[in-house]
Amino acid sequence: MVKAALILLAGVFMPSLSMAACSIALALTVDVSGSINEQEYRLQMDGLAAALWDNAVADALVSSEVALLLVQWSGESRQEVSVPWSRMKSQSDVADFAELVERTPRAWAVFSTGIGNALLFTSAQFGEVSDCEHKVIDVSGDGHSNEGPDPLEIAQALALQGFQINGLAIEDDEFELTAYFKHNVIAGEAAFVFTAETYADYPRTIWRKLLSELIIPIS
Repeated sequence: MVKAALILLAGVFMPSLSMAACSIALALTVDVSGSINEQEYRLQMDGLAAALWDNAVADALVSSEVALLLVQWSGESRQEVSVPWSRMKSQSDVADFAELVERTPRAWAVFSTGIGNALLFTSAQFGEVSDCEHKVIDVSGDGHSNEGPDPLEIAQALALQGFQINGLAIEDDEFELTAYFKHNVIAGEAAFVFTAETYADYPRTIWRKLLSELIIPIS
C-alpha cells in the first residue's frame, strides 16, 4: 500500500517546463498525539505563530514568495490540513497565516504517533504548489513513531522525489529523540534536525529552524 501511494505521488510532481513562481513550498506539521497535553499544544501553536510574526522570518517569507501549509497529525488515518496553502506575497499574508495558526483548534488529543502516515498525507498536498522550486516538509514531534508505516521508508522514497524533510525533536521526556529523527525521519539534500530540550524551548527553536529553512545565516 505504501509503495502504491508513493507511485501515485510521483505522478503528481512531474518537472514543470516553466520557471518556478515561488522558491519554497513549506509544509509545517504539528504532532498532536496523546503524549502532548493542552499546554504543550499551545506552546507549539503560539510559538510557531510568534516565529512567523518575527520580522526576519516574515521578510524572508515574502522576499522568496514562500507557500505555507499547516498540518496536524497523530496516529494512522488522523491527519488534517488545518491551514491551507497560502502564498506569502506581503507582510499582511504572513500576519494572516500566523493568526490562523494561533487560532487553530486542536484536531485530536488521545491517539498514537504515526510519522510515516503524516509524511504520506502531507506530501500528497504538494500538487497545489507544483510551481514552487523546493518542496520542504517540517516535522515537529515529541516521540517515536508507533503506528503505521515505517517513517524511514517513506522519507527516503520522498527524498528521491525531491522532497527535503526536516525535523524538530522535542526531547522533553523522550530519550535521544534527536538521534531517532536524524536516522528515521529527516531525508533529502541538506536535511537537518533541530532540538528543543523542553517544550519551553520550542518557540525559540522553531524560530531558528524557520530561519535555517529560509537560508538565512543565524548565530
